Amino acid sequence: MDEAIQIVNAIKKGQISPIYFLYGEEAYFIDKISDYIAANVLNEEEKGFNQMVLYGRDVSIEDIVGNAKRYPMMAERQVVIVKEAQHLSRTIENLSSYAENPQQSTVLVICYKYKKLDKRKKLHKIVKKNGVIFESKKLYENQVSDWLRKHLVSRGYTISHKAALLLVEYLGTDLGKISKELDKLKLVLPKQTEINPQHIEEHIGISKDYNNFELKRAIGDRDIVKATKIINYFAQNPKDNPFILTITLLHSFFTQLLQYHGLSDHNPKSVASALRINPYFVNEIQTAARNYPMKKVSGIISSLREMDLKGKGVGATPMKEADLLKELLYKIV
Repeated sequence: MDEAIQIVNAIKKGQISPIYFLYGEEAYFIDKISDYIAANVLNEEEKGFNQMVLYGRDVSIEDIVGNAKRYPMMAERQVVIVKEAQHLSRTIENLSSYAENPQQSTVLVICYKYKKLDKRKKLHKIVKKNGVIFESKKLYENQVSDWLRKHLVSRGYTISHKAALLLVEYLGTDLGKISKELDKLKLVLPKQTEINPQHIEEHIGISKDYNNFELKRAIGDRDIVKATKIINYFAQNPKDNPFILTITLLHSFFTQLLQYHGLSDHNPKSVASALRINPYFVNEIQTAARNYPMKKVSGIISSLREMDLKGKGVGATPMKEADLLKELLYKIV
């Protein structure tokens, strides 16, 4: 995240490289950097003749090099952006010869999403020497809340701790998806607003009381009454609360709980680091560990896998998701 900001800041200062190779699992930062280059390196009059977007599935490395070697028309430089370059993975190393001596009047941007570039091979070394190479790594769940808060602060908003965790719990670690939902909030809420669970419920549709975050906590606390209410709400609103999402989150929770039981150091900081979770959740894990010993946790994980298969109609008579949820809760508690 900090490296992406540094790249953009360098461009703002006029420190523009002839080649940017952006790769990795997290598409959000790749898009942000390439979008910034597309919007800001050339002015509007220059873009018509000197900015082009190519798509990896439609072009070859030779096509990219041919366009990159063109001279700009009535401008200091041209911009060539290659999106979906991961479709060129079999031949991407052929870009090495161009990267050794890139056209200085061209800004070539390669968006190589969801894949890694072998650091031992020539292309990585040459681009690092003559341009900018950026690996966009997927953020861990415990890092996403911090990113979310920084993202909002930079745009004039704040968010409560519970609201941030609610968004991450419901939307996962896909920053693009989270960003779109935040855009909805920014359209209806004035700047300087602290976003809270009520705003999220009203404008995004995630219930502040009946969600997987609260279900996980209720199960960890062995609060059967609350867990049953949430399960019943899910059964009545299956489209907003997919069974597969509930199963996945509970499986992740009990897997972390199993790992916790295996730790020799139960200091909160050590637990947060070992499980790669937000420190906010450590107390929740510790409470659940008192309620569910290791042997019980192992059995629950087995039941979750069984229910996942049932939900997919494997080895069982098809059941309604409402019945699967109720059976799942029974097996857990």
